Amino acid sequence: MNRFEEYTTQFVQQVGKKEGAISPVIVNSASFGYGDSETGEGIFDGSVKKPLYSRMGNPTSGQLEQILAHMDGGIGAVAASSGMGATAMATLSLLKSGDEIVSVGGLFGGTYSYFSETLPRFGITSRFFDVDELDAIKEAITDKTKILFLESVGNPNMRLPDIKAIADIANAVGIVLMVDNTCTPLSVKPLELGADIIVYSTTKIITGNASSLGGAVVFRAINEGNDKFKSERYAEVHPFIKKMGKMALIGNAKKRALRDFGMSANGFGSYLTMLGLETLPLRMDRVVSSVEKIAKELDALGFVINHPVLPSHPHHERYVNQFSQGCGTLFTIDMGSKEAAFAFLNASKLITITANIGDSRTLGLHMASTIYRDFDESVREFLGITAGLIRISVGLENPDDIINDFSMARNSSF
Repeated sequence: MNRFEEYTTQFVQQVGKKEGAISPVIVNSASFGYGDSETGEGIFDGSVKKPLYSRMGNPTSGQLEQILAHMDGGIGAVAASSGMGATAMATLSLLKSGDEIVSVGGLFGGTYSYFSETLPRFGITSRFFDVDELDAIKEAITDKTKILFLESVGNPNMRLPDIKAIADIANAVGIVLMVDNTCTPLSVKPLELGADIIVYSTTKIITGNASSLGGAVVFRAINEGNDKFKSERYAEVHPFIKKMGKMALIGNAKKRALRDFGMSANGFGSYLTMLGLETLPLRMDRVVSSVEKIAKELDALGFVINHPVLPSHPHHERYVNQFSQGCGTLFTIDMGSKEAAFAFLNASKLITITANIGDSRTLGLHMASTIYRDFDESVREFLGITAGLIRISVGLENPDDIINDFSMARNSSF
């Protein structure tokens, strides 16, 4: 059975309509007429639920937000213009100068540079730890720490965090756990494991066909009674809790980030994302099975493969016990040198050489010469970037064809 079978009915029924246009209606208007001044006032004070302005939300994006929130068990979601837009929205809605982030695991290059280079310009600092440095993570948390951030699977170092254990650390001291779940929608449920906020680049496997740049942030509800967001650490959120109750994090994100920074999704992009969502369960099941087969067989053929399905991987047991639904589309191959990596990529007939992941096609990229070219050696080492490292994102092709193509590419490149 499809390991994501529960979603196959849910998504197509939520995206499609029973009356009128079956496909989602695309609303491309930048602004909306209020009809009368009283309605306009109500829209701005939140008592009238109609579109305000597309920078603050779009009806097509609103449908996408409802589906994503339901998918993850959140109270709501806010769509963004890109995955980095989603990360910026989620973090900037909570942070101010002097605040700190504790970041766990290997990170996508854009996220690492955002934390290490951009946020410090605004007085926000980050400290970085491996997924297994739990004691060091605890010790790094201070009264200035606002966010504990991690990726559900290290991109591209393929290290797996014990999300529940890290959530327990965050919840014990009352700080936000934010999880980038881009690689593992459906496979990993961060809110169920104790996280507070999920970020996605919907450009990747959610859309799945390189047609639409997008992102999203999914929020949990504010709890009645005790809740970490009611502490003085998150005093800036309190006005929203007073006004919006359990929906406070949605209002906070829209007013403190979306309105002021403008990382808004557009209607057409959200429409394309929903078309991808309809087939996400089928694609995820196919890709996870293919990744496991390809990684095992290439490893047996002598390739230097990094994926936790392999018994040699340090997190193999964690993969078996905590990631039974897989960890996405990625694995890496270390060819030993830049020259060997280039020769392999150029010889392949199936690989599309690009910086994207999660596409219907199999993608590949040499890491050190592209996304991580501007990082120094110590940072590359921490993030798992070696001279010959190639990140592979497996697509929907026949896995045997991918194995045969990779074997041909290696043989012809030497």
